[in-house]
Amino acid sequence: MFAEILANLADNLNRKNLGYMVIGGQAVLVHGEPRLTKDIDVTVAAGLEKLDLLVEVAEASGLEPLVDPEEFTTRTMVLPCLHKPSGVRVDFILSFSPYEREAIDRAAEIEVAGSKVRFASAEDLIVHKVLAGRPRDLEDVRSVLLKNPKLDQRLVSEVLSDLQESLDLGSTLVDRFTGIVNGLGREQG
Repeated sequence: MFAEILANLADNLNRKNLGYMVIGGQAVLVHGEPRLTKDIDVTVAAGLEKLDLLVEVAEASGLEPLVDPEEFTTRTMVLPCLHKPSGVRVDFILSFSPYEREAIDRAAEIEVAGSKVRFASAEDLIVHKVLAGRPRDLEDVRSVLLKNPKLDQRLVSEVLSDLQESLDLGSTLVDRFTGIVNGLGREQG
């Protein structure tokens, strides 16, 4: 069911000319080790000015908003929806930062159920997961690193450094990433 929902979403987002990338657990399935995931997270290259278009995409994709789109999305920059026939939740995350726009430009097109679906690159998926920082996310980072030994770790470190500086986080993000990389090196060495 996930494949059909993803393909339908991609087709409808493309029809409305909205840039996007699939992140979260669905992207981990592409770049890391398979794991159970119950939802779809999509970052969309749009601000609130395109919320009406996004609601149209959701409805055309068979998704029903779970909230009042204008009130909730204005406050959170997220439009949570439900694909009722399958019970799959789809969260649209509105993107507005230069980093997110660059990440959407770097997204990789992968064929899913006959449609080209844009997934976050392995590097950008790691950035998202390190930023989230929950134990499951950090385990996903390990999984992506193991499956993609030639990914651009320098790009990941640079983006994390920029983010931690702009968010005034000290060295938390880069240290978190470096710790995982070093831990993998010790395991493999």
